[in-house]
Amino acid sequence: MADRTIDAGTDVVRLEVVDGIGLITLNRPDRRNALHHEMYAPMRAAIEEFNTADDVGCIVLTGEGSGFCAGGDVRDGRVREPGAPRPTIEEAGASLLADAQVARMLHESPKLTIAAVNGPAVGAGLSLALSCDLRIMARSATFIPGWGKLAFSGDFGGTWFLTRLVGPSKALELLVLNTKVTADEALALGLANRVVDDAEFPAAWREWADRFATGPRDAVALMKQNVQQALIEPLSTALAAESLRMATSARTQDHKEAVRAWMDKREPDFRRGG
Repeated sequence: MADRTIDAGTDVVRLEVVDGIGLITLNRPDRRNALHHEMYAPMRAAIEEFNTADDVGCIVLTGEGSGFCAGGDVRDGRVREPGAPRPTIEEAGASLLADAQVARMLHESPKLTIAAVNGPAVGAGLSLALSCDLRIMARSATFIPGWGKLAFSGDFGGTWFLTRLVGPSKALELLVLNTKVTADEALALGLANRVVDDAEFPAAWREWADRFATGPRDAVALMKQNVQQALIEPLSTALAAESLRMATSARTQDHKEAVRAWMDKREPDFRRGG
């Protein structure tokens, strides 16, 4: 599969397909990749494209430089017109909700989504990392809620993701006390899947992501649905849906390739065109 670059229409985010990985790189290293209003539309468009692209096996979100994402940037360039009234709470909430759809799209993508956390992930940056299915962290990277320090309540789904990963009591403790979580602590809490030394991180996350990018995509998408349903449905409901998904996976080309590979005593090749 040939690598390719996607025109983001802005330099604050970089979009690429590399070795079957749909790569989204937040590209404001001088601001620790704090979220800028020009990031959201390209990221949403890229996720939509990656979801159906044959040359993309998984999606990776990372940051350029020493930070993953410092959260929302109050100096992101959006200026209210002179004399314009201050938005109502409902208007401000609707605007924030539109931006936060990036987190929902990462969470709901049929492809596996991975956060390669190269440095601090703060506030909405933490939310984006937690919205992904998997997280690999450099040992010096940290998770910082950040909202409490500014007397904010939280955004981009951070509370929702954190509660499901560590439980309501621990989530509240981390949020209210604005607790900095080291990479090793994140691993112990289940917020990270892997932690690697900083020097190894660039190669390690690519090698790890490659293992997911070359997997059976249809089955992976159905596995994601099983896991997400397990969080909200009783066993009786989930069992019925799981059985239908199992039957569906048995009719896929990936399953047929897996059976052929097993009979031929070789590794299956789930790669698709691109």
